[in-house]
Amino acid sequence: MRRQLGGVLLGSMELFCLVAEHGSFTAAAHVAGVTPAAVSRSVARLEARLGVRLFTRTTRQVRLTEAGRVYFEQCSQALGQLVEAERTLSGQQSEPAGLLRISLPTTYGHYRVLPLLPAFRARYPQVRIEVELSNRNIDFSNEGFDLAIRARPPADSSLIARSLEETPLLVVASPGYLRQAGTPVTLADLAEHQCIQFLLPRNGRAVPWLFREQGHDLELATTGDYCCAQDVLAGTTLARSGAGLFQALGFIVEDDLREGRLVEVLQGYAGRNRPFSLLYPSGRHLPQRVRVFVDFLLQAVRPE
Repeated sequence: MRRQLGGVLLGSMELFCLVAEHGSFTAAAHVAGVTPAAVSRSVARLEARLGVRLFTRTTRQVRLTEAGRVYFEQCSQALGQLVEAERTLSGQQSEPAGLLRISLPTTYGHYRVLPLLPAFRARYPQVRIEVELSNRNIDFSNEGFDLAIRARPPADSSLIARSLEETPLLVVASPGYLRQAGTPVTLADLAEHQCIQFLLPRNGRAVPWLFREQGHDLELATTGDYCCAQDVLAGTTLARSGAGLFQALGFIVEDDLREGRLVEVLQGYAGRNRPFSLLYPSGRHLPQRVRVFVDFLLQAVRPE
């Protein structure tokens, strides 16, 4: 993207960013309206002034060095802030545009975020969206994500976490299973039931079930002959098919409960929630496309 202030191209820093974005001196030259030789000389002067190599060059491609990657991230923020400052002072209001890269947990993505994206793009048609559905830890700097949503607080203190919502945890089973095995009334009754296990990918251990009893939070290890890993939707599918009881996120099973495919049990021990947070790096200038998406999502999942 060509960054300009008052119609004047921003020198060596601007040309460096164009090369980094397009991976080519020729492509950067075309965008800037100069010759490839001029771009090469400008980058060489910048490297000489900084005393580091910003790119590794081959006959086929140009790649950022580690120093170049750090410098590119800082330059992009600085240029973006300058452009936005000029637009603010001049009263210009640009349409949010560009690629928005988001990392979402599989279940939250399918049930809460993906259905909202057509409405977001109808409001901001110049924003393109790339979504990764994954529960893995991501590296914002190295992988180029703008935002992530996760169910647990981040260990990385460099990230800003904004609360989205807290989703109730419900124990459910199919009507057929309950007719056959009976309905549990107390937590002790779970020992006599098939409790579908979800295994944590990092250690293979079963996730304990969470309850609240007389104002106290409890974690309970359950047992059962069915185990699933990676995709928590497998547990819901097993429960719907009559395999046993499963503790699921409320938004996953709300349609099944409403239409009678699943039944909630142990309501007297409910009250525990799973929080979901919106994450993005601190100290980074948020592009306009990111800011409008944050505002849109917060309003959509927790309307006032």
